[in-house]
Amino acid sequence: MVQDGYIRDGRAPLPENEMVSKVMCSNKGKNTTPEIVLRKHLWKNGFRGYRVHKGDMPGSPDIVYSKKRLAIFVNGCFWHRCPRCDLPLPKTHTDFWKKKFQRNIERDKEKIDELRSLGWKVITIWECEIKKDISSCVERIRSILEE
Repeated sequence: MVQDGYIRDGRAPLPENEMVSKVMCSNKGKNTTPEIVLRKHLWKNGFRGYRVHKGDMPGSPDIVYSKKRLAIFVNGCFWHRCPRCDLPLPKTHTDFWKKKFQRNIERDKEKIDELRSLGWKVITIWECEIKKDISSCVERIRSILEE
C-alpha cells in the first residue's frame, strides 16, 4: 500500500502527520552516523581490520574483530531504549511503540547472549556515548583488543 508517496507494509500504524512519516522513513539500520563516527575514530587510532554488519553472526554486529572475537553493537538511543537517556514514548500509537521497543530490547539481549555462548566478547555502545565522549568508547574497545 502506498500513502504519502511511501510504501506501507502493514507492520507499523499509519502516522497521523506527514512529517512524522518522512522522518520515520528516513531512519536507517546500517551505516548510521554514530556507526560511521565510531569507525572513523577506530581507524584513526589504528584499530583496523574490522568487518561491518556481519550477517552470518547472531544480530549482525555493526563492527566485528574476528581474530579477537569481539562484536560491537552501536545502538541508537531511541530505537534500542538507552537506559541513560530515558527517552519518552511517541505520543500516538503508544501501545504499538511499547511492544515494538520491548521486542527490540528482548531481541538485543537474545543476540548478545547467543554471541557470548559462542565465545564472543560483546560491547554495546550507545549513540549518546559517542556524542558525549568518543574517546572513552574507543578506549573501551582498545582495552579488549589489547588483552
